[in-house]
Amino acid sequence: MRTSRLLAVGAAAALALSLTACATSASESGSDAGANPASDDAFPVTIEHVYGETTIESKPERVATVAWANHEVPLALGIVPVGFSKASWGDDDDNGILPWVEEKLDELGGEEPVLFDEADGIDYEAVADTNPDVILASYSGLTQEEYDTLSKIAPVVAYPEIAWGTPVDEMIEMNSKALGLEEEGQALIDDLHADADAALEENSVLKDKKVLFAFFDPTDLSQIGYYTAVDTRPGYLHDDLGLPFPSIVEESADSKEFYLSVSAEDAAKFDDVDVIATYGDESLIATLQADPLLSKIPAIAEGRIAILPDATPIAASANPSPLSIPWGLSDYLALLAAPLAQ
Repeated sequence: MRTSRLLAVGAAAALALSLTACATSASESGSDAGANPASDDAFPVTIEHVYGETTIESKPERVATVAWANHEVPLALGIVPVGFSKASWGDDDDNGILPWVEEKLDELGGEEPVLFDEADGIDYEAVADTNPDVILASYSGLTQEEYDTLSKIAPVVAYPEIAWGTPVDEMIEMNSKALGLEEEGQALIDDLHADADAALEENSVLKDKKVLFAFFDPTDLSQIGYYTAVDTRPGYLHDDLGLPFPSIVEESADSKEFYLSVSAEDAAKFDDVDVIATYGDESLIATLQADPLLSKIPAIAEGRIAILPDATPIAASANPSPLSIPWGLSDYLALLAAPLAQ
């Protein structure tokens, strides 16, 4: 989901020469439904990011996004993007759109967005064909080459510092500023914080509990994978809900990697974990408890494991985003809280 394959250097260079022609040939048609409500007076705006800064000179009417969840910012602010990344994981009906996004599109109406298939990397031609005025990617792992190529199509908002490490609030701040809707973006952040507070009150057993977001390969339990403080899954639980990090995640605060792994022989490093959240199915619990090393972790031995059914919307919502938080946060926290009620 988070990896992309770079084009060969020669192919990328050839493609770059054709992008302007692709962009200028795209249709300009559309309706007022889902249009950008920003004032023209809000521009120009300049946004700093990992590759420098991007200036958007005038109000963008045609908004494209790449990577995970960036399209949810304009949608939450009433703007229907001309194109965004196709959902390849967590989609419940195989239409390439996650359910909370589908609900918002139905609400807003407007022209149907193009879905960019990023399974083999960014589809530059598809992006160019939507003739965007801006490309939002503040939550992404854009390489310099990808940023440079996209910038030949339209101004690009890249991530601020660490690949795949942009918190939800900062993603909203950057993307909403690019749209000329900075105040509306802050109001959205405030609403999402209220949603978070309410969901935690509904599942108050989680307060002060240390949740480890982990990954286990049932065919090779010699390694324990875990998401670091950089990743938005544990980052959201800590920053927005106030839950403490397990010690091993706390130690990763200076890492630039969103995912690390340690040997199962170091299982004692997870002794302070209250709940382990992981992807899979219920059979995984028995598999972990039967392992001679992993079963030494108290949370595993005592069954304090929250299983997020693999490739389902609730599993996808664990990577929080502007529309998934109001859609499913209460259910997600209830799933994390359930093992503590045993």
